[in-house]
Amino acid sequence: MRAALLQLNVTDDPATNLPRTVALVRAAAAGGAGFILTPECSNGLSSNRAHQRAVFRLESDDPTLAALQNEAAALKVWLLAGSLAVLTADADGRFANRSFLIGPDGTIVARYDKIHMFDVNVSETEIYRESAGYRPGSQAVLADTPFGRIGMTVCYDLRFPRLYRSLAQAGAQIITVPAAFNHITGAAHWEVLLRARAIETGCYVLAPAQTGFHAESHGKGRRTHGHSLAVGPWGEILADGGTDPGISYVDLDLTKVADARARVPSLTHDRTFAGP
Repeated sequence: MRAALLQLNVTDDPATNLPRTVALVRAAAAGGAGFILTPECSNGLSSNRAHQRAVFRLESDDPTLAALQNEAAALKVWLLAGSLAVLTADADGRFANRSFLIGPDGTIVARYDKIHMFDVNVSETEIYRESAGYRPGSQAVLADTPFGRIGMTVCYDLRFPRLYRSLAQAGAQIITVPAAFNHITGAAHWEVLLRARAIETGCYVLAPAQTGFHAESHGKGRRTHGHSLAVGPWGEILADGGTDPGISYVDLDLTKVADARARVPSLTHDRTFAGP
């Protein structure tokens, strides 16, 4: 299976972002990809809660999701909408940061709500409180496809290896990590964390990313790291998207998953121990 990682530079306007994403999806399919992945927040990045409430939609009404379902069906491809910010019916009004796996008939095969919220002080001027606007998920998700079992994660989840180990021990062969990784932490940690998760699990790790400066009509904007990465189950980098929007391709061979796990079968070596 050939996979394509789409690297985007979205604004805070979903209507502006959508045609650019669709164009890359079509180009990826023309390039032979049967599995196409978009990054976190593919419909839009915004720091303004009022603007988010104005432009985001319920899952059932989201035009980006509907368009990606139509594209998957028309192109007969598997498509991961890395994540979309969607409205919920929660009493506190928080959104969901939700990843969708779409089958080649356009149906939603699996949904995953990002579990770990990005509540960090990167610097004096880079402060994020994702949990103020988004409610965390609570369920790990696996999805079966004809080309392998997929474990679904999103961005900041990457720093919590127990999630990845549980997915791998439940049978995941491919783990997706769509992201809008901060440019400061990305430069320091993005590659090494992705390689570590691949080595620890013996999985392919596919991480489509947002890149560059994201302009906002109702905010100061933000910068993301780019460098969409595909990492093999032995920890080797198979594709790096650099810093420009575009497409990175990788050919998946699940015999390499079995080989990596046979060489170092650490997934079967867990032992219980008393805490410190």
